[in-house]
Amino acid sequence: MIGEIYYSRKFLLHKPDNYHPENPGRLWLVLTAIRELGLENHVLEPSPIGEELIYRIHEREYVEKIRELSRRGGGYLDADTYVSPRTWEAAILALGASRLATLSALRYGGMNLALVRPPGHHAGRRGKALGAPTLGFCIFNNSAMAALTSKEETGKALVIDFDAHHGNGTQEIFWDDADVVHIDLHERDIYPGSGDVGEIGGINAKGSKINLPMPHYSEDGDYIYAWEEVVIPIVEEVKPKVVIVSAGFDGFKGDGLTTLKLTEVFYSYAGATLRKYPLAVILEGGYSSGLKKGFPAFIRGYEEDKVRDHAQPSYETLKLVEEVKDILSPWWSL
Repeated sequence: MIGEIYYSRKFLLHKPDNYHPENPGRLWLVLTAIRELGLENHVLEPSPIGEELIYRIHEREYVEKIRELSRRGGGYLDADTYVSPRTWEAAILALGASRLATLSALRYGGMNLALVRPPGHHAGRRGKALGAPTLGFCIFNNSAMAALTSKEETGKALVIDFDAHHGNGTQEIFWDDADVVHIDLHERDIYPGSGDVGEIGGINAKGSKINLPMPHYSEDGDYIYAWEEVVIPIVEEVKPKVVIVSAGFDGFKGDGLTTLKLTEVFYSYAGATLRKYPLAVILEGGYSSGLKKGFPAFIRGYEEDKVRDHAQPSYETLKLVEEVKDILSPWWSL
């Protein structure tokens, strides 16, 4: 069942002066998919977040920096990340959409989507997180706001991040919080440089942060094996009231920024295996083929509950999964 879809034209107002891979055209690809899936009637206008909630996930100084730079007409926070005159407006609305999608999932069930820009999972408490060189196109952490909402409502949160890049901001924000389980599949040894298997949480939250740094050129069989062996068992052990999906589709073959070679097979599989849980799906990366093909495949998988045949994992993936299971064995039954 597809629940509520939160989208606003104001998300298009966050835009660069010149070419940038993170641009308003990304949302046109997503909206085309929504129309082709016949889901236009599910789209609702979100409302912005209250400022006090922002300070629960970001330092006041960083928040004020974004507000002031936007008010002055914009500029670059770093080599990757721009702020435009309407970025503040779009960013606090994206946080609001992510919160509403989580509340909708908790109250009504089904898959609820926050089709937001700017993206957020690289944004830490003070901006750049865990030694990353830049903010990686992100402003405020939308998935962290969803996790905060889930924790407020249910006492815990579970985030699955399958964007091709590690969600370092989300991991940093909840590093010492054992009530927030963060599972992250990403391509190893690329931006932002974090997400090693040994990153399992702070001293009082060990085992709550799960990283699967996937080999370069991983295909559907690799991701599906890691998902079957690690992701789903942890989800079933947590028994969350809602699953927050930090949904990046830049791992799709040919999307442009990574070497991953995923197809509709993995994304539909991921959707199908999460079908029994209410979802709050927060849009992250994806710049071309991933949004055109991977995004609708994920939705169809959740709706249709069909799992297609897939290839076997590589030896590298088998080794990785065994290492992760061994590391996590004190905390999880894998």
